[in-house]
Amino acid sequence: MNQKNNNLEFNKEINKNSKDNSLNNQKDVAIKKIMDKYGLSFHEANKILVHLEKKEKAKNNSNVQAYKRVSNLKNDANLVNDKMGLERENDIASKEQKDSNNQADVFHKNNLGAEKKVDDFLEDIIPNYNKQVSIIVDHADLTFEVQAEKIDTLKETFVRTLKRDKSKRIKIHAINDISFKIYKGEKVGIIGYNGAGKSTLLNLITGIYPPDKGSVTTYGNISPLLSLGAGFDQNFSGRKNIILNGAVLGYEKEFLESKMDEIIEFSELGEFIDIPIKNYSKGMLAKLGFSIATAVNPDILIIDEILGVGDVNFQKKSADKMKSLMDGGTTVLLVSHSIPQIRELCDKAVWIDNGKLREIGEVNKVCNHYLKDAEKASNEQLANIQFR
Repeated sequence: MNQKNNNLEFNKEINKNSKDNSLNNQKDVAIKKIMDKYGLSFHEANKILVHLEKKEKAKNNSNVQAYKRVSNLKNDANLVNDKMGLERENDIASKEQKDSNNQADVFHKNNLGAEKKVDDFLEDIIPNYNKQVSIIVDHADLTFEVQAEKIDTLKETFVRTLKRDKSKRIKIHAINDISFKIYKGEKVGIIGYNGAGKSTLLNLITGIYPPDKGSVTTYGNISPLLSLGAGFDQNFSGRKNIILNGAVLGYEKEFLESKMDEIIEFSELGEFIDIPIKNYSKGMLAKLGFSIATAVNPDILIIDEILGVGDVNFQKKSADKMKSLMDGGTTVLLVSHSIPQIRELCDKAVWIDNGKLREIGEVNKVCNHYLKDAEKASNEQLANIQFR
């Protein structure tokens, strides 16, 4: 429902249902807030608010009922305005205001729990009411076609083409009908056995692969650290690759040039910054890639198994940088084979199993279930996975 239709329906219902608009004004404002925030109809929003009122009434079980704080401005105007975060209306009479102040004092003294704001009330009946969505994966599906037989040489490929002898292709369901939401500022670890689809899922979220079915929606700029050297030209120097890789990440050239000295200093590459990166070690590439991706505070930072590279000092420095990004409200998605690392850095975990969503929830709970399940997994599935 769009904003214009929202307003029309709201005005129509108010005119139809409110004989004394001053008595119901605050409740109406609350209904309008729910309509706008969730795109609901008047009746849907009103149903939520009625449920809220009944819940608070039952919880307090007192002559001074919390639901009056939402539905009756006349009896409690000041408390509703100050404690529910709704704007005070200009037409409230001064006597009503004085009476409502007295009512609010009585309510506080009785400690009946009506000090929550409207959003806190609604949080009880609408999960994640106050949270801003960062990533939405909605019934995402992704299938790859691969050759059943391996062709080793160009000659064999040419001969097969002349003979029109196409090798058989098989379909691999890499991501199978996955749905979940990640909220702004959450730190989410993605876990699963080898070949479960973890990295493929990250590629879907970053937009490298479009889903065959369903959709993936992200809000804000993304800095992906998916593989070492991705987007680098091996014949360019580190300095030139800052511009090249930064452009791949969506940074403007002018911005990258303004951040050049800062990126070089953080990477610790020194004089090596001006030699071709084909001469770099894996650790040096990791330093350069991490330094570019974290040159700004991204809205979403996506990391795939690279936190353990580089020397000990750089690992500590990159970990400190990660923590500063986390404290700054950046949404973080981390794929790691280290379960202790997932537990330490993340507050939520997504468990992917054979391309399907197995479980999502509080990090320790999901990791515990994963560890128990791993007892019956094969050695191939568990290769390189660190559980403790």
